Amino acid sequence: MDDAPYEYPVLLEIDYPDRELDRLTTFFRVFTVIPIAIILVLISGAVTDWGKDCYSLPSGGILFLPTALMLLFRRKYPGWWFDWNLAFMRFNTRVSAYLLLLTDEYPSTDEEQSVHLGIPYPDARYELNRWLPLVKWLLAIPHYIVLAILAIATLCSVIIAWFAILFTGRYPPSLFDFVVGVLRWSTRVAAYAFLLTTDRYPPFRLT
Repeated sequence: MDDAPYEYPVLLEIDYPDRELDRLTTFFRVFTVIPIAIILVLISGAVTDWGKDCYSLPSGGILFLPTALMLLFRRKYPGWWFDWNLAFMRFNTRVSAYLLLLTDEYPSTDEEQSVHLGIPYPDARYELNRWLPLVKWLLAIPHYIVLAILAIATLCSVIIAWFAILFTGRYPPSLFDFVVGVLRWSTRVAAYAFLLTTDRYPPFRLT
């Protein structure tokens, strides 16, 4: 039987902008997002430059490996590590929502705005298996494949929405729900495979 909406321990909702969106910032969105995107990259440490060498960190801002080791050896998820991961995910989601035209409010580094992301703090000793962090990223491979396909559909949806906003000032509700659904799906996968906040396998659904 399929889970009821929001039963999965990740909640992501983005308020639908029931008003005319800013056509000018929508038109130049790929440029207006650059300053906040640079800040996001700097915070994430996605690329660290030391002289001539660049080292890529696949977890990009998320405390993945330290958390996996702590769960494995101590069965503990330090609260401030969780707070960092959640705050980073919220900021990253606000930037993504802005880039995907879901909102024309410039992303804040700390305020919630119209993007609501909630992930409950896990009781590591009783709710998390100490061995699963070693294989969660592998178990999530089917989701990576589906999300790669959905990413193409999302790009097409955003392009259509871009034209719709320029001509009507509105984001088509059906496209809005689809793009938010893809973000929700990817966030659930991230919480399972990289934030390590739940052992429940993510559902294959947008809602």
